[in-house]
Amino acid sequence: MAIVDITIIPIGTETPSVSQYVADIHKVLEKNAHRVKYQLTPMNTIMEGELPVLFEVIQEMHEVPFTKGIQRVATNLRIDDRRDKESSMEKKLKSVQEKLSE
Repeated sequence: MAIVDITIIPIGTETPSVSQYVADIHKVLEKNAHRVKYQLTPMNTIMEGELPVLFEVIQEMHEVPFTKGIQRVATNLRIDDRRDKESSMEKKLKSVQEKLSE
């Protein structure tokens, strides 16, 4: 399983707020909840799943602002694809929390 950190930035919006675009993008995630696990944060979205599936969902997410009339979209993507052992969002957090309590 891979873990992906993604930020999609619509460029050229009429106002500084992008929360409606974020909500519309998250509808794609809701539709794909059976394929990927995700978590919205104040600054980005974290996703977990099989890498080929993540790429499919990311492409669909990237397209959303274009369907809303935006002419330019910047998507920042960071992938953690660990193959020596099974990883998950929860396991990564638990590891850090255990070290904090030592």
